[in-house]
Order: sequence, then structure tokens, then C-alpha cells
Amino acid sequence: MTDLAWINAAITAARPQAVGALLRYFRDLDTAEEAFQDACLRAMKNWPKNGPPRDPAAWLIMVGRNAALDGVRRRSRQTELPSEEVLSDLDDVEERAVDQIDHADYRDDVLRLLFICCHPDLPPTQQIALALRIVSGLSVKQIARAFLVTEAAMEQRITRAKRQVGAAGVAFGTPDAAERAQRVAAVLAMLYLVFNEGYSAGDNPARAELCGEAIRLTRLLLRLYQTEPEVMGLLALMLIQHARSPARFDADGHIILLEDQDRGLWDRKAIAEGLALIDKAMRHRRPGAYQVQAAIAALHVRARSPADTDWAQIDRLYATLERLTPSPVVTLNRAVAVSKVEGPEAALAMVEPLADRLAGYFHFHGLRGALFLELGRSHEAREAFNRAISLANTAAEAAHIRQHLDRLMAEHAPPADQSGAA
Repeated sequence: MTDLAWINAAITAARPQAVGALLRYFRDLDTAEEAFQDACLRAMKNWPKNGPPRDPAAWLIMVGRNAALDGVRRRSRQTELPSEEVLSDLDDVEERAVDQIDHADYRDDVLRLLFICCHPDLPPTQQIALALRIVSGLSVKQIARAFLVTEAAMEQRITRAKRQVGAAGVAFGTPDAAERAQRVAAVLAMLYLVFNEGYSAGDNPARAELCGEAIRLTRLLLRLYQTEPEVMGLLALMLIQHARSPARFDADGHIILLEDQDRGLWDRKAIAEGLALIDKAMRHRRPGAYQVQAAIAALHVRARSPADTDWAQIDRLYATLERLTPSPVVTLNRAVAVSKVEGPEAALAMVEPLADRLAGYFHFHGLRGALFLELGRSHEAREAFNRAISLANTAAEAAHIRQHLDRLMAEHAPPADQSGAA
């Protein structure tokens, strides 16, 4: 591994811990971010010469804190000193800060950081965008793509969120039980979005690392909420979905559908952990959306072959999900199960009423094309597939749809001229 590669890996892994501790110390998001960036620059300079520190997160925290304090001291020389009474009452702030950092529970720092980013005064979209930027370090461009907005609009959204957090007088201590309960849903949504950002990135290894980051942070959350079934459900869902990654694409980066995947390539250890988690969550008898999605994923991986898949039970689970979180996308996914149980005509009857709400959604047109193809309605299938290609988010998605179009063209090509004419 090159110097740059292992340094980037160490910094990425340490980011939530380091930024969380710096935020606890400085109580300002911008200052914490700037301190972390200063520490990263010094790491890029020093680590290749001196080797990796024993604890990269602790190194980044201490170096970032000292760099920010130096900046504060430089600025303080240009301002008038407080009165003697105020100076006399000051504790040894730096000694206390060092003690806090040296004995801090990094887990609590990350959770505190997540909760602050998901402050209830912020709209949900700002909560998630801020957490993606601060906790996971996604670029504004990446977050804008996830929200389907321009970079400029997302930059403004994040800036407004930071300003509102600052103006809200957020308590930087660990939230109490009631406050935590109010924020868990937003934190889970943010972690799921981080996972999906990586999962939907195709076979790009750099982007796929986000799945591992989301799983790691969700494990962290589960250690705090050890009896919370929805946290178990989300972690189970992530583990099961991510376990199939080695089989999702061929050597050329083309998508391999679930029914065509080599199940021997799936990570059985991760699947076993996910199945155990969802079984444990279900025993709490407090169903939630993540548990239901995990149960659907579990039925897919429990099937020894595509023919063994319990599509009727998957249909029932999607019906439950529709009641818990009504959404046209959930109905679209249920239509896939319905097509297996009742046939493509019944599935198409479910899909068509979603046209207005999902007109700009790649998977809507892809499923319509597949259903039309199954029904032998080739002209409509071709139109749907062409629309899907225009909305593809990745090259792999576009290539997958082109395979369907190539098949259509081959099946409906005019016969070769048999007249013998020159």
C-alpha cells in the first residue's frame, strides 16, 4: 500500500472520532472541521517519514486541537485582555481539555457528533446533509447527487444547517434518554443514506467503502442501543445487502441481477450475522421499516436458489412496509414480488398508477420495460427502456438496460433477404 493510500485510509477511519472530540472541545462545527483539516495536512507531511502513530485518531485530535489553539492565541494578541478579575477566576483550561481528550470515550464522541448534526431544530434534509458532510466527510458534490440538487444549493443547505446549529445553542453534552429517542430516526436515516450512496455506486471500490463506513457507524450505534430493534434491523439489512457485493457485477462492470448471481461468492459470515440480528430484532415484537426490509433481504439470501425464493412472503412483507412507510418506491418494489406470484399483468396494474410520481425514476421505467417485455409488448418495452437509459445514474445501469434493448432488436430484426438478388 502506498503512503497516500494508508494515510487516507487511516484518516477516513479516524474522522468521526477526531471531529467528534474536537467538536466537544471547541463547540463549533466550523472550528472543529478546520482543526481536523489542519491535523490531516500535518499527517500527510509527518506520517510518511515517521510511520503511522499507534492511535491515529488520538494523534489527529491532539494535533488539531493544538493547531486551533495556536490560532486562537494569535488572534487573542490582537484583542484587549479581559479584566484581572476574570483572568484570576480562570481554571487551567488546557489541562482540563487534555484530560478530557485522553480519557474520552471515542464512541460517545461519534454519537454526540451524530446527534448534534441531527438536531431536531433542523429539517430532516439538512440533518442528513450535515451529518454526511461532517461525520462521513462526503464532498458537497456527492451529497448533492444523493439529494438530486445542484452543488450550489447543497452548499447553501449545509451552511444554513451549521448556522442554525450554532444559533440554537446546542447542548454539547451527551443527550439524555428522551433526546436520544427523538433523534434516533434521523441518525438511522442518515446512516442508511450513507450506505446507499456506496451501494448504488456500482463496482467503484472507492465509493463502495461508504458501505463499510455506514456499517461501522451503525455497529457503534447498536452498542449504545443494544435492545433497539430498528437499529438491529438496519445493521442486519446493511450486512445482508453488502454481503452480496462480490457477485453483483461481472468482470466488465455489468450488473448481475440477484437471480443470476453466483451465490457461492456471497459473504456467508456477514449473512449469518445479519440473519441472527434480524431474528433477535423480531423477538422484540416492535416492527419497524428497517426490520421489514431486513426480513425481505433475509428471505432472498435464505433461498438456496432463485426458484426457492418465497415470493408470496416477500409480497406480504412489502404490504406491511407500505402500511409503515407509504411510498411509491415501496409499491414499485412490491410489484416485483407480485409479478412473481400473480404474473406481469397484475404487476403492471400496480405500476402504471405510479407514473406521475416516478416519472424521473430510473427503476420505474426499467421495471415497466421488463414487464412489457415479459408480456410480449415489444414496442412499449423499447420506449420504457430508452427512457430508463436517459435516467441511468451509473454506466452499469445504462449497460444493463442496453442488454434488454439489444435482445429486443435481435428478436425483432427483419429476416435476411432470401431472394438471391445481388
